[in-house]
Amino acid sequence: MYFFSSFRSALSLAAGASLLFAASCTAPRAIVSTGKVTPRGEFRVGGNVSFNAPTQTIGKVGSTLKSAAENLANKAANDTVNYNQTVEKLQVAAIAYALDPVRPSSDLYLRYGVVERVDVGYKYAFGSHVFDAMYQFMGPTGTPENPGSREAGATYGSIGLQYATQRAKLPNIPFLDDVNTLLGFKATRHDVLVPLVFSKSLGVEEEIGAISYGLVYAHTFLRYGLTPGNLYNGPGSSYVTGKVPELPTARRNFSSFGAFFNAKLGYRYAYVIPALSVYYQNYGEFQLLNNKTTKLSGFTFIPSLGLQFRVPSGRR
Repeated sequence: MYFFSSFRSALSLAAGASLLFAASCTAPRAIVSTGKVTPRGEFRVGGNVSFNAPTQTIGKVGSTLKSAAENLANKAANDTVNYNQTVEKLQVAAIAYALDPVRPSSDLYLRYGVVERVDVGYKYAFGSHVFDAMYQFMGPTGTPENPGSREAGATYGSIGLQYATQRAKLPNIPFLDDVNTLLGFKATRHDVLVPLVFSKSLGVEEEIGAISYGLVYAHTFLRYGLTPGNLYNGPGSSYVTGKVPELPTARRNFSSFGAFFNAKLGYRYAYVIPALSVYYQNYGEFQLLNNKTTKLSGFTFIPSLGLQFRVPSGRR
């Protein structure tokens, strides 16, 4: 119920729609792999489009955009802004957006089978660079042209390790540019992801695809800071009236736990891959300006649709 009420709140803010669809960097977490790794000497190339829908960020951004816009509009003629509850909400929204933005995303990737049962890959998510490797511990390692097993419907299993790095920032839209000038928000993040993937082959050696499912563990390392511009403590503050001091770079890390399902559908050389990944994360406590803090946690839903091409090797 929380997810749907928060989502309705976000949709009601038409003025903030551009935020929800603006580009922002975050590690791609849609799982489109099967339990069968790329056979030795072969390539797989493809791309995905997905939508990242975190309940916590939808709630924080949806409840903040309208009041932030009104507040900044009222103070547009002034050189300074007093620290107040709206400014505090803006900080929470900025951090929530850096942790898990509400947005569509896309990526392109290339995978190569290095040795039997091991492949490596690189993915570019338009701001995020991702490197990973997978090890297949279950199932045959052949190809449709040279099958390791003639059995249709074989079961595969693999485990992987993915590393991603990127910078996070607020989207460049008019009133949020002013907000970023006000807060001086900056952040960088590094993500490690470990997927455990099982799949059932459709045909021999995934000739017509596979049905895949599994579990995912992820860990995020975040560095962020706030360097406010003309932001001052006004009447009613517990601090002596004056310029709000900056928040030095803070470090936080948190774990995510997820599950996924995908279907690989096609024939030999080209496949369509619809997928759904769901994560839960307790982001923890985060420091704000003026010694304030906030706690964040929630679910993230990531539906995606991909296209993958198989490039066979000349090996038989």
